Amino acid sequence: MADFAQYQRDLGATLAPDGIALHYGDADREFRFILGSVVMMDRSHEGRIELTGRDRLAIPQRMSTNDVGALKPGEGAATIFTTPNARILDRAVFCNLGERVLALTEPGRGGALIAYLQRNIFFNDDLRLRDLSGETRAFALHGGAADALMDDLSPDISTLPIFGAREFEIDGVQVIAIRMKPLASAAWAIFVPEAAAVDVHRAIYARGKDEHQLRLAGSLAYNMLRIFAGRPGVGRELSGEYIPLEVGLWDEVSFTKGCYTGQEIIARMESRGRLARTMVRVKLDASLNVPADLTVDGKSAGVLTSAVTLPDGLQVGIAVVKIAYVQPGRTLYAGETPVHILNYAGAQPPGLREEEATDG
Repeated sequence: MADFAQYQRDLGATLAPDGIALHYGDADREFRFILGSVVMMDRSHEGRIELTGRDRLAIPQRMSTNDVGALKPGEGAATIFTTPNARILDRAVFCNLGERVLALTEPGRGGALIAYLQRNIFFNDDLRLRDLSGETRAFALHGGAADALMDDLSPDISTLPIFGAREFEIDGVQVIAIRMKPLASAAWAIFVPEAAAVDVHRAIYARGKDEHQLRLAGSLAYNMLRIFAGRPGVGRELSGEYIPLEVGLWDEVSFTKGCYTGQEIIARMESRGRLARTMVRVKLDASLNVPADLTVDGKSAGVLTSAVTLPDGLQVGIAVVKIAYVQPGRTLYAGETPVHILNYAGAQPPGLREEEATDG
């Protein structure tokens, strides 16, 4: 079996301690390729879990926010696991592959989600969990040309809905592809056997770099993309500090399914049309370390949770701000540094009452 880490180094990668490429020589250039064409990334620090048994969807259904129990074969959905008071524990994508379910977690959260699910399997439940992280790798494609490249690999796969999945072969190797929620543009995850990771990576790269200007990118470029797009990140916005609705994950919550952990609080927030705070994209006048408290006229207004400098020097970030202060163009302050609200991040909160959008 070829050494994937050495293969990455031979391609010019600088690797993080967890073996994931930080960059391939120029993270800024890699980010530009995401916006202009398509990049391939190794995202194997994202957990991969196989669920089998009669209750492979029923148990996540009763524990998390979205209606994963209704998924048909080939369909998928993102869902949030919360505490009884609706604070975020984990986010995962579940895809129904027929006799098994594949769950994709946030980076570094595979083991934690397996442990949490395992603690909630009771006497009459039929669920078996298998950690696939050691025997598979996860590649990602991001960019405007990602759909065209995927169609070259598997004809018409770009017609899949968000979180739709398909199994097919690349040069004789069975893989699974999932259309992910787009960030700046189309996004895909491809799961391959560890033993064939070098061969499959090389095959995708060879097919994509000439026809679709495919380039390689690392996690530094991904972080730019995540923050630029306003996607909540693990340990930042995806944390026990927040409720899913506060960080723009309205589309990953079902308001019609049955009971789940934390449902009462989330349902009450939705039915009353009231949020105390929400996630926004911001522009900064200078680089800031996060987290950073935000104020208006000396009063607490929220927290800057993520920030990054883009290749053109623009400083952008994500903040969770009190609803009273959320107006595009409004200026908040992190110490003496102005922080300007651009717009909502994630799914915009629907139906907020007018009195919620005033200072006080």
